[in-house]
Amino acid sequence: MKITPLAADSMGTRSMATLVEAGQWKILLDPGVALGPSRYGLPPHPRELGRKEEHWKRVKEAAMDAQILVITHYHHDHYHPRELEIYRGKTLIIKDPKGHINRNQSRRAGAFLRDLEGVPEDIVVGDGRSFQFGDVELTFSSPVPHGKSPRLGYVIQVAVDHGGETFLFTSDVQGPVLPQQQGFILEMDPSALYLDGPMTYMLGVRFSWEDLEMVMKNLMEILTGTRVGVMILDHHLTRDLQYKKAVAPVVGLAGELGKKVVSAAGYLGLEDDLLEARRRELYKGDKSEGDSGGDIPL
Repeated sequence: MKITPLAADSMGTRSMATLVEAGQWKILLDPGVALGPSRYGLPPHPRELGRKEEHWKRVKEAAMDAQILVITHYHHDHYHPRELEIYRGKTLIIKDPKGHINRNQSRRAGAFLRDLEGVPEDIVVGDGRSFQFGDVELTFSSPVPHGKSPRLGYVIQVAVDHGGETFLFTSDVQGPVLPQQQGFILEMDPSALYLDGPMTYMLGVRFSWEDLEMVMKNLMEILTGTRVGVMILDHHLTRDLQYKKAVAPVVGLAGELGKKVVSAAGYLGLEDDLLEARRRELYKGDKSEGDSGGDIPL
């Protein structure tokens, strides 16, 4: 099984778009790319805008080649509501647009599915179901909250099983911080895991120290209680320049167990490029460049 993160916060955009190649099947999870509309009171920097175009091109190319596309929820960093050609002729597995969903996502889903009529070969709801494609099995969790409360709606997690390997993609669990989010991971016992980490950049505002303690406990239980060899931690976590300090105990435990905890960029052998978290620095660099003619410090 080959796992390729196509775009991610650690790579410069808000995304978890991931291509999974298993046997003859190519499965694209959450084909969306977005940018934080405001950070430090600043709009996206031109560097971010360019990276978004680059990443979306990569996601579109992967979508055209994949047979199965999955949308775990209806936030724009996880699906694209307008460039509908990427869904043409595909099997599209979606989060239930009517059950366990908040008003905003329900409205988005309804408009999206109306526009999408006749484009995919098939559209099926994934919540709590399993699907067999040849020797590949896709298993979806029941809906779990987007983070620690259902205020932002619900997401579905997905496990891809092939040849004795299981890759699990959590979507936006922001931790995991809740037992039902962690429970699916423990049940599926993945060999590789891509996990949306805690939103430490909002610590003390929308994410408490108690929440972080629970996340750390849950991550350590996943490392010791499953066969996972590689844990990718990204998305909400890598919007924080100091994220490595926050998860250092988990990284340390993984090392003791002979396992790896990495960002999506690190998984690909790349250096982190946390453009959103560095937005203030990027704009200051522009000012310095205008004053002195020097390069933008990176």
